[in-house]
Amino acid sequence: MSDALGIAVIGAGMAGKSHAAGYRVAPTLYDTKLPPLRYVSIADLNEPLAQATAARYGYERHDTNWEAVVQADDVDVISIVVANSLHRPILEAALAAGKHVLCEKPLSDTLDNARAMAQAANDADSIARLGFVYRRAPGVAAIRDLIADGTLGTPLHVSGRYWTDYGCNPKSPMSWRYQGPEGSGALADVGSHLAYVAEFLGGDITAVSGGVLRTVIGERYLPAGAVVGHGLAALSDETAPVENDDYAGFTVEFAPGTAGALEVSRVAAGHPNTLIVEVYAENGAAIWDQRTPSEMRLMLHDDRPGTNGFRRVLLGGDHPYVPGGMPMDVSGVGFGQNNLFEYQCRAFLDEVAGVSDPLPVCASLDEGVHNMATLAAVVSSAQNNGARVTV
Repeated sequence: MSDALGIAVIGAGMAGKSHAAGYRVAPTLYDTKLPPLRYVSIADLNEPLAQATAARYGYERHDTNWEAVVQADDVDVISIVVANSLHRPILEAALAAGKHVLCEKPLSDTLDNARAMAQAANDADSIARLGFVYRRAPGVAAIRDLIADGTLGTPLHVSGRYWTDYGCNPKSPMSWRYQGPEGSGALADVGSHLAYVAEFLGGDITAVSGGVLRTVIGERYLPAGAVVGHGLAALSDETAPVENDDYAGFTVEFAPGTAGALEVSRVAAGHPNTLIVEVYAENGAAIWDQRTPSEMRLMLHDDRPGTNGFRRVLLGGDHPYVPGGMPMDVSGVGFGQNNLFEYQCRAFLDEVAGVSDPLPVCASLDEGVHNMATLAAVVSSAQNNGARVTV
């Protein structure tokens, strides 16, 4: 490895741009210093998109195949932000080439592939991590701190939902997101987020039950050209069946004895990105809502039941990630999901570079396997009339 870390992102879609931008901002966060960084390549099969994204975020070049990035001598750090089925071959090749890898969630398309990836990571000399980006949300991290320090105390019930609407329009074109077996649809896409956030606050998920998977839009038109992200596109006259789930719901059991209910959808019209998590604990309750990400709702028991209830807490310099992490690190300024990718990229670079006083490390691939095992348990529960399935 040279003195400067060479960075590349494989995938130039919406999440790929978030990684590309996150690496650009990473060295501006906090007072601890990273080594020099080189922004080397953005890779995507869609060459105009790869070229435009590289130019937009100041990367030196673009590539049209991931093999070129993995084999490049001037690349040290790679983000994998492509279709889930491509994660394993790219990660294994990158680790074999000595690259450090940050992979988007879910870890892979199947549990067997995820386990193989985790084994490759454990055997590698370089670092492989997984992007559980919502752990970096200041509100989510603050609630976790309030549980840990006893302010909220032991969780009694954790509830969550992640509603999106990118699939609610039947004219949204067919893409890789609508292909694959049960559980690889809304459950894998946004349910993977919701499951790890619930565990971050409630403890490890040990069992699921009441699994329900539904596909409510059974066919979609094939696109007439390239599709980027969740956007609409010109459609052909040909249709193909939707193979996976538009909606999933299930109950969970956590290791400490806590229970909860989780629900996800990609057809919830009017909810472009609604992630809500609620924790009800022995000393009160807390709620975080992605639609208002720079605040949380907090309720603590007191001896005045007539006026006791939730209060709005603006997140700022007294909460995780904000102090020193933003130019205006005070409450009331506001921030959102884009900032979480900046924190995530900074945390990964901290670990790769061995920075003193680093941010909390990104999730391990073993954690990614557990996340996928949870989703697999939901599928098994749904296939067995809601039966209880251990994770």
